[in-house]
Amino acid sequence: MNSKYNLKNDILFKAFFEKQGNERFLKSFLEELLEIKIDKIEIITEYTLEQLAKEEKGGRLDLEAKINNEIIVNIELQIRNQKDIEKRTLYYAARLITESSKAGEEYESLKQIIMINILDYELLEFKEYISDTVTVINKHREYETIKNQKFYYIELRKFRRAKIDINDKLNQWIALIDDDKEMVEMAITKNKTIKEAKEEVDKLTADPSLRGILKLRDKWERDYYNDIGCAKDEGREEGREEEKQETAIAMFKLEMDMNNIMKVTKLSREELEEIKKKYNL
Repeated sequence: MNSKYNLKNDILFKAFFEKQGNERFLKSFLEELLEIKIDKIEIITEYTLEQLAKEEKGGRLDLEAKINNEIIVNIELQIRNQKDIEKRTLYYAARLITESSKAGEEYESLKQIIMINILDYELLEFKEYISDTVTVINKHREYETIKNQKFYYIELRKFRRAKIDINDKLNQWIALIDDDKEMVEMAITKNKTIKEAKEEVDKLTADPSLRGILKLRDKWERDYYNDIGCAKDEGREEGREEEKQETAIAMFKLEMDMNNIMKVTKLSREELEEIKKKYNL
C-alpha cells in the first residue's frame, strides 16, 4: 500500500518499534548501529493509541529501551532543524542518568546512556552520515573518559547523497526509515527481517485509528508553522513601522520639511504630527 507516512514520522516510528512483538526489529536496528550483541531488550516507553492521541499536538515523542539490563537507549527523530538538538541531547541524557539511578546506589552501578538522533537535515560539517561521540583527554586523545554517555547522529540528507552499500544491514535499516523506495526494494530481497519490517510498517499505516492520529499531527503542524509564519510577518511589519518612526524622529531633529519626511517615511501627515507631539519635536 502506498502511503505518504513513513518511519520519519515520530508517531509512526514509535508505534512501529514499540508495538508488542516488534522488539526484534528494534533489536536488529540497534545491534547494527551499536555493533553489540543484544541478548535482552526491554521497551521502557509503551506504545498505546490513547497515549499517541494525547501527544499528537507536537509533544516530544521519543523511544526509550533498556539493553541487556545495563544500557539505556533513547531514540529521537527531528525532521526540522530547531537549532537545539545538541543541547537537547545533553539535557535529556542528564535526565536519563538521574532517572536511572537509585538513592544509595554506588556510582559504578550507573547505567550507560546512549542518545540516538535521527535527523532529516545536516548538522555536522563532516561528510559521514553517521557520527558518534567519545570524550577524551585533550592532550591524550587516545584515552577515553566519561564512557557512560554516548551520542549518535544519523543525518538522512547525507545518507541520500552517499554511495550506499545496500548489502550493509545498517544501511538497509536507514533506507527503510528514510523511505527510499529503490533501496528498500533491494534491501527486502537481501534481508528477511527488513522485508517483514516493511510489511509491518504498511499494516500500521493502513490502520484507521493510527491514520487518524497521523492526520491530526499533520493538521497541528500545518497550523503551528502557519502561526509562526504569521507571527514573523507581523514582527517584520512592526519592525518596519518602528524604522519609519525612527527615521521621522531623526528628520524632525534635523528640522527637515514635513513634505520631505512624508515622502521618505511613507507616513501620513497625521501620523507624523502624532510622532512630533509624542516626542516634543
